[in-house]
Amino acid sequence: MLFLAMRSVRKRPGRFLATLLSAFLGAVIIMTFGSLHDTAAAPGVDEVSAESMTLSASVVGGYGSLLVFFAIASTLTVAVRQRAEEIRLLRCTGATPAQITHMVVGEAAVVALAGAALAVGPAVLGGRLLLGLFRDSGQVAATVDPAFGAMALGSGFGVALLASVGAAFLAVRRATRAAAGARGPARRRGRTWAGCAALVAGAGGVLTTYAVDPADEMLMAFPAYGAILLSVGFAVLAPALLGRILELLRGPLDALGGAGGYLSTRHLRRRGAELAGVLMPMIIFTGMATATLYIQGVESAWVTRSGPDRTVEDKNLETLNLVVVGIIVVFSCIMLVNSLYAATSYRRREFGQQRLAGATPGQVLGVVGREAVALTLTGLVLGTVAGIAGIIPFTMVRTDQVLPDQGPGTWLAVMAVAAVATLGTSLGTARRALSTPAIDAVTVAA
Repeated sequence: MLFLAMRSVRKRPGRFLATLLSAFLGAVIIMTFGSLHDTAAAPGVDEVSAESMTLSASVVGGYGSLLVFFAIASTLTVAVRQRAEEIRLLRCTGATPAQITHMVVGEAAVVALAGAALAVGPAVLGGRLLLGLFRDSGQVAATVDPAFGAMALGSGFGVALLASVGAAFLAVRRATRAAAGARGPARRRGRTWAGCAALVAGAGGVLTTYAVDPADEMLMAFPAYGAILLSVGFAVLAPALLGRILELLRGPLDALGGAGGYLSTRHLRRRGAELAGVLMPMIIFTGMATATLYIQGVESAWVTRSGPDRTVEDKNLETLNLVVVGIIVVFSCIMLVNSLYAATSYRRREFGQQRLAGATPGQVLGVVGREAVALTLTGLVLGTVAGIAGIIPFTMVRTDQVLPDQGPGTWLAVMAVAAVATLGTSLGTARRALSTPAIDAVTVAA
């Protein structure tokens, strides 16, 4: 099966490009911060430096592992759904669900290993740059030399491989059940329970903020993790939440778009489960970026007011924190673009069929644009709710205020990035798909 999987990847590499990119970027982040563990364990490293590197690597490793799993899961889910007809044909020709599962999981494993292998070089460089930031901030002694070994390689390859294999197994299991005509109420219940569990855990993390000493250096961790878990919970529950939000948007969409608005709403409701793969990175990006940037802003302002004796050290720490947060937020944005590209390029045949039925390219782009607007609004609303849930408790405990002093500028910037990424990727990919003649798009996709 591994041989067949490698042959399939070599034969049609384009279908695995999005998954390869997710695995590559995820492995770069995991290995970069994993190298801090190797450096901390090297001989001659003092305890203070080792503790600083181990703590940062552990915290960011938790963030990174979660993001990598969702990035690979969202792209793999879309990729497997693109092959629904192929899977249905394999089932009709005698292939068993186990054989199809082995094939798809094997392909995912090959792509994950390839992405992790390509990530080694950039991760080595990233680890050196990251260690330099720690040295400049005074967190690590200047005599500490960078190391890249078993922890970095094991964590990078392990997370990428486990996330790819696990996501592929779940996606192909759903696809083979759908090909057999089976419905999945148990799967929907499982998704609901998982989403609710993430929301409860996130709420617990956020509420724990009120029980922590206002001067505790680890105070930021509780609302930040709580906001991320809330984002994950909303993302998992995205199909059901999308339907409810579309009920509220149906009137404006129909009024503004006419027949196109009606088609957009109908398409979004009918394919809510598939579009969850797009909403997932959008909600996580919005919630995580909003929460972490505002929380860091509140922390920086509080440190500045606490006294000049800590200002220099904490400004260096602020710079380091912003770099770490920036890396994760940028990865989340890339994950969003990656998922949108995979989801929109999958619709090449659908666009061709619409054009053969009489729709003009402009009308098709109009429908795609309205769908992107509805998805953007849904993702921004849910992500903002998750972010605010972490911001308000931290601000209240740290500063005795309800809202931070930073104003809406940061939030508007995050919203703008998410909107531009969503609309630009959706319309750009759709325009590229429409450049193919309609008859060719239908024939090739078939």
